[in-house]
Amino acid sequence: MFKEIDLKQIEEHPLDLKDVKYQIEKFKSGFPPTQLALAATPEKGIMELTKDSAKEYVKYYENNLGKINLVKFVPASGAATRMFKTLFGFLNDYSGSDADYEKMKEDQSSGSVFTFFKKLEEFAFYDDLKEAYKNATGEPLEEAHLKHKFTEILEALLLEKGLDYGSLPKGLLKFHSYEGTDRTPVEEHMVEGAQYAKDANGNVKIHFTVSPDHKAKFEKHVAEVQSKYEQEYGVKISVSYSVQKPSTDTIAVDLNNEPFRNEDGSLLFRPAGHGALLENLNDIDADVVFLKNIDNVVPDHLKDETILYKKVIAGILLKYSAKIKNALESLQSGTGISEASGLLAELGLEPGKAFLDKSDGEKVTYLKEKLNRPFRVCGMVKSDGDPGGGPFWVRAKDGSKSLQVVETAQIDLTDADQKKVFNQATHFNPVDVVCMLKDKSGKKFDLLKYRDPDTGFITQKSKDGKDLKAQELPGLWNGAMADWNTIFVEVPPITFNPVKSVNDLLKLEHQGAL
Repeated sequence: MFKEIDLKQIEEHPLDLKDVKYQIEKFKSGFPPTQLALAATPEKGIMELTKDSAKEYVKYYENNLGKINLVKFVPASGAATRMFKTLFGFLNDYSGSDADYEKMKEDQSSGSVFTFFKKLEEFAFYDDLKEAYKNATGEPLEEAHLKHKFTEILEALLLEKGLDYGSLPKGLLKFHSYEGTDRTPVEEHMVEGAQYAKDANGNVKIHFTVSPDHKAKFEKHVAEVQSKYEQEYGVKISVSYSVQKPSTDTIAVDLNNEPFRNEDGSLLFRPAGHGALLENLNDIDADVVFLKNIDNVVPDHLKDETILYKKVIAGILLKYSAKIKNALESLQSGTGISEASGLLAELGLEPGKAFLDKSDGEKVTYLKEKLNRPFRVCGMVKSDGDPGGGPFWVRAKDGSKSLQVVETAQIDLTDADQKKVFNQATHFNPVDVVCMLKDKSGKKFDLLKYRDPDTGFITQKSKDGKDLKAQELPGLWNGAMADWNTIFVEVPPITFNPVKSVNDLLKLEHQGAL
């Protein structure tokens, strides 16, 4: 299968030959579907909070800030290309003819190209676009707009000769307008961090995962704005970066599951999705890590709920971490089996029937192992037809059930029973996570040991006109955290406002004060 030159390429990547062979076997065998036991709902598996209980958790979090090291972890490596997919398609197809213009006018939906141009002035990047267009053509953007020079306008927005928004990362695009200024997602995360991820000494640590191509641009942007927010919020902001490690790349195969080869005969390795960022998270030295995607930000007038519930779920994390520590200390003396079992159920793990037949000594060993794991609290939003992963109880081979975030692609929806459970889901995953990465003695967990390798994904792609199959590692908040202790908490919908398409920025949630 592999030539001598292939082995050298694998070694230099650097990849482990054993892992590459395992990946090829998974292409052949496929990944087993996740076995849903039941949907996690407020009746079983999702914590609902009263206003009073939410306040108590906030208070608990704030009272314990002096004891913990915090980091805000933001995956931000993806380019914004998909955000402009519709505009790129229009740019390639639009000829400027009257017929094409009439065709464009036919679709006036909220996500259409027509709506994009109709509301062009409402985008935070409008003033920059005006300047870029004038510099490129000598003509005012307003005149070009009236003349329907849509192709030229999009080139000024998307291509390198203009603002280059089509290839920049989302984190560096202007999302929100304020009086006299605009903000990128990077800036919004700084503002958020200053209000909920500030330690007792006023330090805010933010870690962005970025692509190597964009790291310098992130550093330049942060250097330009950092002091502004430090002064405004009275904090000290420390920003660090990491890139997705080449050692996490996966091999691509052709449709016959043979290694895919580039035009020069070399093997093709591809980034393995956000699950590869588990390595980056594993390198973070902190007790508590807030995890949230780069594009899920809102303007200041909508931040209150986000800030409140970040503190709420962090308070839950800290309170239950204390309970875990107490339970482990009781188990150390051979007592507290019943209490520890009840706590483990609250942490999203119900042992199989075999647990009941174990001796007390065996139960203690089992409970100590399961309680002493990485721990996460995840916000969950009521479902409104949104795509993506959701909260479920998943059945393992040993008969145990555990709380998991499961993607649709992991489920066999041709199985009537599985589809029934899937359809009973009431909430979805907005990627609103707070993690405890150290044990009760302050020792870091090795997060790679708590990943389920059988929860990867296989997708079909193409390169150089040839079809190929690609493989993604278990998703960062899916299979990569499959063996973590987990609590799901209902959070308000306003805390979830991602920008998947450029026209999402026209929604009220991303515009000025309502």
